Amino acid sequence: MDKESLITIRLHDMEFFAHHGVFEQEKIEGNTFLVNLELTTKAPKGCTTDCIEDTLNYQYIYDVVKEEMQIHSDLLEHISTRIKQRLLAQFPEICGLKVRVSKKNPPLGGNVPWVSVEV
Repeated sequence: MDKESLITIRLHDMEFFAHHGVFEQEKIEGNTFLVNLELTTKAPKGCTTDCIEDTLNYQYIYDVVKEEMQIHSDLLEHISTRIKQRLLAQFPEICGLKVRVSKKNPPLGGNVPWVSVEV
């Protein structure tokens, strides 16, 4: 594929409250998570037509991430991989994808603003 015909779409710091974690307290209290996506796709017709029907609709991407964030997982690795697999299955026009899930203030016994996993 010609590099010039590719575009990158990024969704930054989508924030979700969820109950992911290994410790029982995390499962009860919940925490704030941030999800960042970097999608590469062949330049859609929307680049020239200016029609939402001719491109990846960011709302649909967000909705998939939101649904996956509501399914409990112990590990950030599992959440990240699930999101990636679902997006690639649902949107075959995606030819490259990075998913980063971050947990704010993880219970590590010290001042750690967040931890992240990227797949």
